[in-house]
Amino acid sequence: LVLSLAWLGPALGDEEKDGEVMAEEEKEKEEEEVLSDDIKEEDNVLVLHKHNFARALSEHQLLLVEFYAPWCGHCQQLAPAYAQAATELRNESSPARLGKVDATAQTALATEFGITSYPTLKLFRDGNRTHPLAYTGRMDTQGIVRWMQRRAGPSATLLHDTDTAAAFTDSQDLVVIGFFKDLRGKAAQAFYEVAAEMVDLPFGVAEAAELFQAYKLSADTVCLFKKFDERQTDFPVDPEQGLDTAELTRLLRVHSLKLVMEFTNETSNKIFSAKIPHHMLLFLNKSSSEQLSLQDGFKAAAGAFRGEVLFVVVDVNGYGADVLSFFGMTPDDAPTLRLVKMENNRKYQMEQDTFSDTAISTFIRAVLDGKVKPHLLSVEPPEDWDTRPVKVLVGKTFEQVAFDETKNVFVKFYAPWCSHCQAMAPAWEELGERYKDHEDIVIAEMDATANELENITIHGFPTLHYFPAGPGRKMVEYKSARDVETFSKFLDNGGTLPVEPPVVTKTPGNVTGKEDPSVLGTEESRDEL
Repeated sequence: LVLSLAWLGPALGDEEKDGEVMAEEEKEKEEEEVLSDDIKEEDNVLVLHKHNFARALSEHQLLLVEFYAPWCGHCQQLAPAYAQAATELRNESSPARLGKVDATAQTALATEFGITSYPTLKLFRDGNRTHPLAYTGRMDTQGIVRWMQRRAGPSATLLHDTDTAAAFTDSQDLVVIGFFKDLRGKAAQAFYEVAAEMVDLPFGVAEAAELFQAYKLSADTVCLFKKFDERQTDFPVDPEQGLDTAELTRLLRVHSLKLVMEFTNETSNKIFSAKIPHHMLLFLNKSSSEQLSLQDGFKAAAGAFRGEVLFVVVDVNGYGADVLSFFGMTPDDAPTLRLVKMENNRKYQMEQDTFSDTAISTFIRAVLDGKVKPHLLSVEPPEDWDTRPVKVLVGKTFEQVAFDETKNVFVKFYAPWCSHCQAMAPAWEELGERYKDHEDIVIAEMDATANELENITIHGFPTLHYFPAGPGRKMVEYKSARDVETFSKFLDNGGTLPVEPPVVTKTPGNVTGKEDPSVLGTEESRDEL
């Protein structure tokens, strides 16, 4: 937490004032400022509170408001980019302005707009404060500017004739044009909505008959024009169902990617935001011409799986070096192939890497048909793994320990870099010491970044699971307080927390029962994967 403390000292002058008088004057001045509907600015960002919020809405047609907390790290990180975006929009005389509200001080506004996390950005249009639009763009300067520009003007450029259309399609590597017989119809309006959201792509729109003829179209169609792979991809509008904005967005995301992507700092966001369910990865050393030639077969296999499997080349000595540990690999393992199911991060590996397009296609089809088991990571167990108070589990030993029908096993799944795991470590070690002599209770832990399990997926750290003795392979997720005493109550009560009696407080003439907050189980923060 970052705390800013303002220190007030006595004003210097010919005559000193009494400290209490000065404090009173400062208080009156602050109250006047708060009660005023004047709007101050900081780096071209409007500083808003409950007394000037209505005025700001009435004076600005498009107002994006950041609800922040002074101590929030993400808010502090966003601040320079947000201020720069505000400056750029103001310099171009845009009707769009940016404002900010300290939601920890302006609790009435925070409650009115349902602010539960920071930062939260909401767009207010035409003074309407009852239905603000949630911000959906990138949290950087250009993302904010483009998102606001699309809402300040037409989200798609009107193309009047073949010359303007040709110039538009040639202007960038990727452009989208919607051809509609009626630009006031529902399909065209849905297209404008998509254009407003997909600010990283230029959108054009056309209704002229000559343009339908020039592009050999007979009905409403959205066309994606590319300067790579297939040059034009058409998405006809269903005359019965109309244009589905979510589906069109998905299709444009999928088809705007190259058939084979290289994993770089510039492309990583596109790769993951496309939401393609499977990724086929070719790990290679780009400094090796022999390994580079393997891309030919890889690309040849890609076309048949467009939209279902994204093909990605990873340079093991370049940007991709940072992801090798996720696969339990080193640069020496290249060249090799992996298929990842994005839903649960399950990884699949060929028994023997074969890089022909036929072999790659056959392997992918077998995985999609459920005929290949996932490749699970596991390190070797330390020699003393079962002699410590806290048993150290790995992928290879997990089954025999966790599902031992004679034991109640309490397991912590952690990541070595997780701050919440590190904070909890002493309590877990103390718990191990407390129960090390109980024959039917095992306290254990597993590094879930280096070990994987077939039927258990860990989404955040730390995750605590209890595996009770007996048949049935049961598992209970522990979600209460992370301290030794609460852990002990949970274990001693057979894998559930006992119901605590209410604290009874006697007052004169009355007896009331209140819940003691100290006995309530609360789930603490976790570091997400």
